[in-house]
Amino acid sequence: MKSLALENLSKTYFDPYRGTQHTAIKDVSLKVDEGDFVAVVGPSGCGKSTILNMIAGFVPTSGGRIMVGGREVRGPGPDRGVVFQSFALFPWKTVAENVTFGPKMRGASKEERAKIAEEYLALAGLSHAADRYPNELSGGMQQRVGVVRALANNPDVLLMDEPFASVDAQTRMTLQEELTKIWEERRPTVIFITHDVSEAVFLANKVVVLSKGHVLEEVDIPLKRPRVWDDLVEDEAFKTLSNHVLQLVRRA
Repeated sequence: MKSLALENLSKTYFDPYRGTQHTAIKDVSLKVDEGDFVAVVGPSGCGKSTILNMIAGFVPTSGGRIMVGGREVRGPGPDRGVVFQSFALFPWKTVAENVTFGPKMRGASKEERAKIAEEYLALAGLSHAADRYPNELSGGMQQRVGVVRALANNPDVLLMDEPFASVDAQTRMTLQEELTKIWEERRPTVIFITHDVSEAVFLANKVVVLSKGHVLEEVDIPLKRPRVWDDLVEDEAFKTLSNHVLQLVRRA
């Protein structure tokens, strides 16, 4: 895993109907240390997903640069894994085949892929589902497969774009707790996009609040780990931090 740095990042779009430029991101600088977990929140349209897509290399920057481990991002690459809101699994492949797709594309042998599948499915509590197909899994299980599939490719940075938004509230809390366990064991460098303030505070070491394309505030989250919802739901520090972030988002 490696550090991530955004340096004076900007993104503008040309509106052909109005003949004007629209600024989506303006002079954003952010440093994410190796193995850190950073959540990004803000109102709709503030630029959260635009920043993630630029880090992933899907969208070119208009100014500034993005550095991963000291190397500038110039397009998509295996050093950045992405987990989307949709499960995006291959329906014709088994769970194990989905998880090992990236390693297979890199040339990993059948034996290596079998070890990777065993390791990462155990990490997500999915060993029993290795030979199942996505349509045989619940939504929560499918999203867990999506997370470990990204991790199995051993990226330097894991990018997560509202990955739990499409599941029910109870499943979402379970997935949040499982993600914290996976992060504590593997310590990937994570950028996590969400609209949910409580989710951001529960998961992250730092919450970045965006407002109209720029960073409004970076909020450190010093809550102890491991984190479990039953312990934090009435925790005063958690409630104070969540309220502070919520007020920032409402001002953004």
